[in-house]
Amino acid sequence: MIKVVLFDMDGTLVPMDQDVFTRQYFTALGAHAAKYGYQPRAVVSAVAQGATDMVENDGKKLNNDVFWAAFFKAFPDRDRSEEKIFDEFYETSFDGLKSVAQVNPDAKAVVERLAAKSGLRLVLASNPVFPRIAQERRVRWAGIEPSVFCHVTSYENSHYCKPNPAYFTEIAEVINARPDECLMIGNDAVEDGAAIAAGFKFFLLTDGLLHGDGFDLNAVPHGGYIELNAYLDELGL
Repeated sequence: MIKVVLFDMDGTLVPMDQDVFTRQYFTALGAHAAKYGYQPRAVVSAVAQGATDMVENDGKKLNNDVFWAAFFKAFPDRDRSEEKIFDEFYETSFDGLKSVAQVNPDAKAVVERLAAKSGLRLVLASNPVFPRIAQERRVRWAGIEPSVFCHVTSYENSHYCKPNPAYFTEIAEVINARPDECLMIGNDAVEDGAAIAAGFKFFLLTDGLLHGDGFDLNAVPHGGYIELNAYLDELGL
């Protein structure tokens, strides 16, 4: 019996051109950091390295500790007391990227359908390479309130990233759920599909499919939101 439904965000709940978002994100972040004496290109490089290190995190440290260790290695004359500069970016400028995102009424409707189901818990399982404030702001771009989720993965509360199956195992442990009680919904066959190795059920959303080459679609339930709703019906959700 499914008791927890996890949603990927980018491409699943929040359709967007990831390349456009990344370019605009780095431009805006670099411009913000420049006001405090940072060289924008160096910031972009350091953030990219921090993201790489988080994806490779072996679980010994929280993702945010891994990120900032990489970031300030590039700026040895600065330290983590300056994290507040970047917190300010997410509080003031990050929403300026909202125009990159699209609102998918079908995605919002599925979340609302499941949120209304008594006893069912929802998790926002977006790759935890951003702080929680950024995760929450991004899901609001899709017209979805983060309060409907019992858990939101972010770099402050996660020791792993997709596609490491341990990312999903950690979620199950944190929310006190068995893997076989969990259903992951996402559009990335590799990153979201790693939930299978953790013992989760998985629905592959083929709208905006990523990394589908070589993946056996017939091995998992898949399709667009029409097929997803039919699958949820089969599960009694």
